[in-house]
Amino acid sequence: MQKLMDRITIDREICHGKPTVRGLRYPVETLLELMASGMSIEEILADYEDLEREDLLAVLQYASRLSKVKSIEVLDAA
Repeated sequence: MQKLMDRITIDREICHGKPTVRGLRYPVETLLELMASGMSIEEILADYEDLEREDLLAVLQYASRLSKVKSIEVLDAA
């Protein structure tokens, strides 16, 4: 598990400090949005040749860890 998580990097000089994959300037957020839109791992890998399957698995694992919170405050959409 930790080996996959090592693929997620945070560097203030890259993408304004957002979590990225291996410092390649692919934000975790963007890759999650692609998967949520229905793109398969294979389709993403075809579009972004410098990514590896393990990178996308690390993105999913990272999101899973972030979702393990005790409570979420609902924001008012005012």
